[in-house]
Amino acid sequence: MKQLLLAIVITTLVSACATTTSPTGRRQMVGGVSQAQLDQLGAQAFAETKQKEKISSDGRQNGYVQCVVNALVAQLPPQYRGVRWETAVFVDKEPNAFALPGGKVGVNTGIFSVAKNQDQLAAVIGHEIGHVIARHHEERITRQMGAQTGLAVLGALAGAYGGEGAASTVNQLGGMGAQTAFLLPGSRTQESEADVIGQRLMAEAGFNPAQAVDLWQNMMAASGGRSPQWLSTHPDPANRIRELQRDVPTLGPVYQQAQAAGRRPKCG
Repeated sequence: MKQLLLAIVITTLVSACATTTSPTGRRQMVGGVSQAQLDQLGAQAFAETKQKEKISSDGRQNGYVQCVVNALVAQLPPQYRGVRWETAVFVDKEPNAFALPGGKVGVNTGIFSVAKNQDQLAAVIGHEIGHVIARHHEERITRQMGAQTGLAVLGALAGAYGGEGAASTVNQLGGMGAQTAFLLPGSRTQESEADVIGQRLMAEAGFNPAQAVDLWQNMMAASGGRSPQWLSTHPDPANRIRELQRDVPTLGPVYQQAQAAGRRPKCG
């Protein structure tokens, strides 16, 4: 894996970046990393997380999450529907979730304390999948590559996978290990964009988009009105709720059309 990651970085350094448009119309700089390479890094980050965290053996929880993921994925562009999406439920009271390139979704058991029904869980997972289809992980890698010299990046990766003695190098240089590149929160711009994409995706899949508002209200109530630590880089909670509320009338017809087409998830 070390050799693979080094090869990925070398390829990235010598490849030209490109300006493209995100699903919301935002201009973004990406490039130098192929989808296959992103998928490999996503799989590595997912494997590392499964090794470090306790995985729930509750069949109902795992089936519930997989059902919601399947319903959402069915509405994605073809290149994402063809991927075998893998899910994992981690025994952790922190209400968190993530999605990675290559079709990986992780959910903490703590999310069930704030996502009270399948629609609210779909809001969480739809948001995380939004990061994937908006190429936010690739965008982050491109930005990090531009902020570091080639030798610094190679040194960071070598340290990340070269043992404890090299770990300090990773910290000093801002290493780009798989988990660093993929599992840290995105920018506020990316988080707001993922909200927009995720709320539309849940409506297209037959989940009630108005429940995204209820989810974040639950999240704030559970944290005593403060933003949980894992949401520290997300948009201001009050603004986030207002923006989600703003889009509900527009997404209402999308949701109704999905229901009329028979897209009525029954995940529990």
